[in-house]
Amino acid sequence: MNQSDTSERCFRIGLPNRADALSTSIAASYVGIMAFMAVASEGSFAKAGERLGVGRSAVSRNVQKLETQLSTRLFLRTTRSTQLTREGQRFFENCHQGVSHLVEAMNDMLELREGPPRGLVRISSTVGFGRKVVGPLLEQFVKAYPDIAVDLLLDDRPMDFASEQIDVAFRSGRIEDSSIIAKQLIPMQMALCAAPSYVAAHGLPQTLDELCQHDCINFRLSSGRVFEWEFKVDGHVRKYLPTARLTLNDADLVLHAVLQGSGIAQMAGYQIRDHIAANELVVALARHVPDDGGHYICYLSRRHLPTRIRVFIDFMTEQIRALDLNCLSGFNAEATGPSAAGMAA
Repeated sequence: MNQSDTSERCFRIGLPNRADALSTSIAASYVGIMAFMAVASEGSFAKAGERLGVGRSAVSRNVQKLETQLSTRLFLRTTRSTQLTREGQRFFENCHQGVSHLVEAMNDMLELREGPPRGLVRISSTVGFGRKVVGPLLEQFVKAYPDIAVDLLLDDRPMDFASEQIDVAFRSGRIEDSSIIAKQLIPMQMALCAAPSYVAAHGLPQTLDELCQHDCINFRLSSGRVFEWEFKVDGHVRKYLPTARLTLNDADLVLHAVLQGSGIAQMAGYQIRDHIAANELVVALARHVPDDGGHYICYLSRRHLPTRIRVFIDFMTEQIRALDLNCLSGFNAEATGPSAAGMAA
């Protein structure tokens, strides 16, 4: 290889190396470019410093570093004026569009945080709570906030906020994930119920030990695991996995089977409240209903919440609490003995 070939090869290799060196100092380049754009726009180093909130000397120093980095003179400076060179004018025109996009991007982010609510809110909820509680409220929400789009995902498995891009999640039970903010909407009541027709034929269990004598209906979770019934005994939670004649993987089907008199099942208060009020269901063992669970609205952080997410959280919190989903207030919660059968008749 002759000397000219070597020189040409070094030149070809040197170009990308020079570009790489420029990219590694992008932070310094950005400061210099901002100073340059301010001077070019104001026509003065002093006025540029006032605009940027720094001293004239700092502006001059950053512009000089940029000129050194580019190996190009950008300004013609005299005691009376500051003018762009031809190269400076070209650099200004090339930078102007990019800077405008940056400003627009920052303004857009600020508007999402402080401006009118708009954009997409992606929500996840368990199937039963989503159908019965969240879903019916969404129509009101989108009417109140027409610039917000809602994407609701119903799934009984816990969904990952990051990988599945969830903004807000509705979760039930006991929240043990310390990485999220969990705001309790209402207490979670899991009540053991039966239809009056079942009570008339079989009665109701008076103690936990009598559960094995009844036709139980189980709910299978999306994980494949069968949901364990929970009861509060002497201040502690006691779990019970019944031997069931019927196992279903849909909460609405479990409710339907109980209403038809097929057996007893433990179900969430929001699901059975109206049926209890209408005397279509009777509660058994109400004194053992656990009280340490809840229905929660969850999100990742309180900081920097976009307006659309803040208004969604506030709206759902207010509306769900106003629904009064407590299933054991003022109905037939204590009808656990022979009187329940009489009432059913």
